[in-house]
Amino acid sequence: MATTEKMTLNMGPQHPSTHGVLRLVLELDGEVITKITPDIGYLHRGVEKLSEHRTYHQVLPLTDRLDYLAPMHNNLGYILTVEKLLDIQVPERAQTIRIIMAELTRLESHLVWLATHALDIGAMTVFLYAFREREVIMETYELISGARMTSNFFRAGGLSQDVPPEFEKKVRDFIDAMPGNLDQYEGLLTTNPIWLKRTIGNGVITAEDAIDIGITGPALRGSGVDWDLRRDNPYSGYENYQFQVPVGEKCDTFDRYKVRLVEMREACKIVTQALDRLKPGPVLADCPQVCYPPKENVYNSIEGLIHHFKIASEGYPVPEGEVYQGVENPKGELGFYIVSDGSSKPYRMRIRPPSFVNLQAIEKMAKGAMIADLVAVIGTLDVVLGEIDR
Repeated sequence: MATTEKMTLNMGPQHPSTHGVLRLVLELDGEVITKITPDIGYLHRGVEKLSEHRTYHQVLPLTDRLDYLAPMHNNLGYILTVEKLLDIQVPERAQTIRIIMAELTRLESHLVWLATHALDIGAMTVFLYAFREREVIMETYELISGARMTSNFFRAGGLSQDVPPEFEKKVRDFIDAMPGNLDQYEGLLTTNPIWLKRTIGNGVITAEDAIDIGITGPALRGSGVDWDLRRDNPYSGYENYQFQVPVGEKCDTFDRYKVRLVEMREACKIVTQALDRLKPGPVLADCPQVCYPPKENVYNSIEGLIHHFKIASEGYPVPEGEVYQGVENPKGELGFYIVSDGSSKPYRMRIRPPSFVNLQAIEKMAKGAMIADLVAVIGTLDVVLGEIDR
């Protein structure tokens, strides 16, 4: 009687379809996956430990580098946690600009997901179109902060500076054109027979399994679970905006694709509402112990210079306590847990990265599938290794 041997195959960490330095150890029976084990840690930088040796302000640039496709969301989650400890009220204009940039970042992250997911499955045109739109968002980042990716624009108490006069028109023109661009993407993919064969019935995970694992974001909503922190546990004034939370029905890769596309359309609606609400006013709280003085004060008065130097060199003390704050990152719930001992540095900081938790679902989704189907499963989870390894 003939016997068969199972083969162990390493996929990654250099494989282009693993979306970063992710190594998957596959156990195969022919081409069928019988077991899959993620091997992570190739990008580990010790962000949580580094944070214990930096002031609260100095930690901020570290958060940009977690999910580097959604830097504004990383900044926002961390800043909201610090503001909760400080009990600071942020000006309305700053809140509104934060929401505009958070939703533009959601669009930017989903554009990269769509581009790379489609490219993995063989559709190159969508990749070019999506990066065309992403470039406009990168230019907007550069316009307000001087940096195209690691923007570092939010501050405890508000923003680093107000947006320039041309910001509103640039964003509104982009948002007005975006629904037509989304129609173009859908025209290329949604009824494409090759796309349908590669995504329908692929990577199925039930709502019960998704909840048990702790999946959040579009991957959870694609399994039919109606949960979104912006609506169900609002922050930054999201309760004042009207938007729909899309959910899937068949729990597969195609449903998660549709959920993210609808999310992009809803993000455009939120940005439009925010632009309509944008009023003149301060962008930094009146809290001189925490907030940097205006640049003109720093340049033109010795008191402003000393004020700036004190915060930059010594930081600001934060009251004792421990808090957790989650935000709806494009990939799921991004949470920061900070313990303060009353000093100017976090005593302990722990990050809940959505990609780390969502990656645990990969065996449940890909077991019994072919290697080619695994490529689609990795794409549909939309993981970023920067936040998985931290």
